[in-house]
Amino acid sequence: MGIKISNFYQGESISLLTKHHKEKVIGPLFSKTLKADLITIDSYDTDQLGTFTREISRQGSQLDAARRKAEIGMEIGRTKYGIGSEGSFVQDPYAGVIPINYEIIIFIDSLRSIEVVGQARGSSINHHASVKNWQELAKFARLNKFPKHQLVIRPDHQDHPAFEKDINNLEQLKKAFNKALKISEKKKVFVEHDLRAFANPTRMKNIKEATKDLLLKLRSVCSKCQTPGFSISRHEPGLPCALCEMPSNQTKAKIYTCLKCDYERKEYVKSNKADPGKCNFCNP
Repeated sequence: MGIKISNFYQGESISLLTKHHKEKVIGPLFSKTLKADLITIDSYDTDQLGTFTREISRQGSQLDAARRKAEIGMEIGRTKYGIGSEGSFVQDPYAGVIPINYEIIIFIDSLRSIEVVGQARGSSINHHASVKNWQELAKFARLNKFPKHQLVIRPDHQDHPAFEKDINNLEQLKKAFNKALKISEKKKVFVEHDLRAFANPTRMKNIKEATKDLLLKLRSVCSKCQTPGFSISRHEPGLPCALCEMPSNQTKAKIYTCLKCDYERKEYVKSNKADPGKCNFCNP
């Protein structure tokens, strides 16, 4: 028995608070999938909730920030539904070399008192360097997909209060470099990627994937109480190893849980056996 699919939001007005043009990837997906009316709210400066350039620290968790954006958008747009998006960047947990971008997008339904969260994780363009001359900076820019991925320039170090952003061409980059070098005490310039969504196409791609995940959950409905957002809450391990038949850490079943009535449904994976290479007994 498959998951029930429905659309409670067709024709509804949904607020999206964004200053950084996230509507370009979120809007078309909501329009196509839910047939909803997405209202972009850009009158509020979302930088006040935290900046990637570190002059304003984010308060609370990544989810807290996304939720606050959705709530503010609903207040300004006077809607019953709101969307908020927030991203973060970390180094990959294995090699510690590749930057990883984690995006979440929250949908708040005030009528049903539910929150549905979409998520995506992927590699990102997020590098920095300390350079002494224009040649070093030009090389950094060339190797790091500038100008499609915009850059931020500061004198001396990553926490210097004077910085230039919205740099999207070589002429701007050179002017910002010369200005920073002139006031630098160490005659060095710190360069980093601008991580705002519109300035970083990698983020936009991951925001799009998080939106797809959100929409999949919004269209999934609890068969007991008809609440949208019926989605996987956890995975149950124990798939038997194909070689030794012992339970492995691989997923045996996916557990779907309702956000409203706590009804749960177990869906077993199609694979009957686990890969022995990932078995703790055969390959400890």
